[in-house]
Amino acid sequence: MAATRHKPALCEKASSPDNHLYSLVQNSLTQRRAGVLLHPTSLPGNRERGHLGENARHFIDFLQSAGLSVWQMLPLGPTHADGSPYQCLSVHAGNPALISLDDLMQAGWLPAESANHLPLHTCLQQARSGFEKAASQSDRKGYKAFKTAQAGWLSDYALYQAIRVAQDGQGWYHWPVALRDREPAALADVSVVQADAIEQVCFEQYLFFSQWAALSEYAHQRGVALFGDIPIYVAHDSADVWANRELFTIDSNGELEVVAGVPPDYFSATGQRWGNPLYRWDRMREQDYNWWLERFTTQFALFDIVRIDHFRGFEKYWEIPATAETAVDGRWVAGPGAELFEQLQQHFGELPVVAEDLGVITPEVDALRLQFHFPGMKILQFAFDGSEDNPYLPQNHEPLSVVYTGTHDNDTTLGWYQSLDDAGRSKVNAYLPKDSAEMPWALIRTAMQSTSVLTIIPMQDLLALGSDARMNTPGTSEWNWSWRFSWDQVRPELAGDLHAQIALTERLVAPETVSQNTGI
Repeated sequence: MAATRHKPALCEKASSPDNHLYSLVQNSLTQRRAGVLLHPTSLPGNRERGHLGENARHFIDFLQSAGLSVWQMLPLGPTHADGSPYQCLSVHAGNPALISLDDLMQAGWLPAESANHLPLHTCLQQARSGFEKAASQSDRKGYKAFKTAQAGWLSDYALYQAIRVAQDGQGWYHWPVALRDREPAALADVSVVQADAIEQVCFEQYLFFSQWAALSEYAHQRGVALFGDIPIYVAHDSADVWANRELFTIDSNGELEVVAGVPPDYFSATGQRWGNPLYRWDRMREQDYNWWLERFTTQFALFDIVRIDHFRGFEKYWEIPATAETAVDGRWVAGPGAELFEQLQQHFGELPVVAEDLGVITPEVDALRLQFHFPGMKILQFAFDGSEDNPYLPQNHEPLSVVYTGTHDNDTTLGWYQSLDDAGRSKVNAYLPKDSAEMPWALIRTAMQSTSVLTIIPMQDLLALGSDARMNTPGTSEWNWSWRFSWDQVRPELAGDLHAQIALTERLVAPETVSQNTGI
């Protein structure tokens, strides 16, 4: 018998029995639903990026009014300078850039003039000072409880961040040897010298998770499930690799031995060399996959559903020598396969996981996904190559899947359609109903009508935006991850139009179908 799914606490405030949170897990991947893909950084607001404050709550209100019961987003971790949420400094930590300063101001911890004019880091330092002066006893207990509950990752992460700042942002493998190699005496010394910086990192994480817990409660009360994303690999320069070197393919100097990527294919003659360290699966197995259990514990506390990026890497992964400039000289190596997911299932029970199974997928990868009943992904922009057996064509969908018009790595549907040549547009038009509306609504309606259990539409498509609203262009490093929408782009009738379409395609979920959850 499967274990009862464990959804651990993030902080004391989130675990209070007075909070009326709702678990959407039991039917989030079994009942027809529709949702939207939007990273919180893309929310409107008066600062550099969106955050977890008033506009996030307003967005949830919009979802509820439109009948959209799932909000999918990208990984929430702290990013490197390029802003990519797929190369984070930690697999556990939240991105402090998402903290709402307005909410801190309303709590009385941050002066209004600071929130409006000072850089984020300065504001967060002032918020800590304000917290220490004015926080309630309940908030103080909550902060203490948070640090205790999350100490397993927070201690290493806070120390790593403090040292990294002191080392001018250099990766840990370029630090002085004693710090790079985590010599106890050196870490003890730096813990004293950097005590204030370490405490600041802990406080910022408390703010992030507290605000997330409040936003999660707000979403659940309105029948909206939260859908997250787990990259299979982690960044070389991350607290996770620094603190767990024995689990990754790096040498005694912290340098990479082999790296992750994908082999040459139709799209790239040299493949893709991602550069992430790979896992030493034999050592993870010896530790009963505890590193992965801890990683999923954090993600299941944040989200009701999680997508695993590059799922095929668990069956076989492409190993590339670190000295190779491209992925051509790599080789396939067996991954942990079912053993890892059996361990996760034993601990958590049923796993609310979606497998990213795009690209060239072998029967063995399909078998692994189906063994655990993980929905795969269907991308409509990939469907129209003229082949009747194309798995992304609507008639080839199956219920155990999530259908998208496109993902964060695709062009917007309008931009994609406009970029096709006449022959390409003719192929698309031939598959769509003759009375279809113009793009992108023709593809949105097709996605809604799919047999896939869950339909996810990027916000850019709901707003009918072109290529200038694209979120990411793979293989490039500039102009990515920065797109944001504004409320004046949301036409007044959009929520009603969506609600009617979602009801027509039997994807409308009544709030009373969710069950109360006291596990967060």
